[in-house]
Amino acid sequence: MEEPLALHPVKLYVYDLSKGMARRLSPLMLGKSTAGAPGPPRQLHTSIIVHKDEFFYGSGGISSCAPGGTLLGPPDTVVDLGNTEVTEEIFLEYLSSLGESMFRGESYNLFEHNCNTFSNEVAQFLTGKKIPSYITDLPSEVLATPFGQALRPLLDSIQIQPPGGNTFSRHNGQS
Repeated sequence: MEEPLALHPVKLYVYDLSKGMARRLSPLMLGKSTAGAPGPPRQLHTSIIVHKDEFFYGSGGISSCAPGGTLLGPPDTVVDLGNTEVTEEIFLEYLSSLGESMFRGESYNLFEHNCNTFSNEVAQFLTGKKIPSYITDLPSEVLATPFGQALRPLLDSIQIQPPGGNTFSRHNGQS
């Protein structure tokens, strides 16, 4: 008789990198308030928690740490994405493949290919569900404003890598 597959919880950690400043300054900078927008404040970093680790993407590539183990501290919001039957071994092979292809450090772009792109991709692989659209739609909302367009050259040069994680590799003690 076959054993049933184990279910592993999958969470999305959402961090407000501006510590509330983006929400307070949005009417001035974007010409509209984000105070009534669903979800957390609007300058967001996300990561996926599965198999007892936190996985995220930045200018250094894919990294991992203990949940809440970056210098960002605890997340501002935790979103339950459901469960996965994907084993840790298969997941780590998948991440290794992503790190060598789509999510190399030099591929990072604050607006088009960022931590939220990574979290969305990984969430779909693990659960078949996307992360909330208020997160994935944020870059296009900012770029649709005159302020966003004016700042784009500066913002395109920003490289974000939350400190405190370890660059992911198969030989990272995570077999």
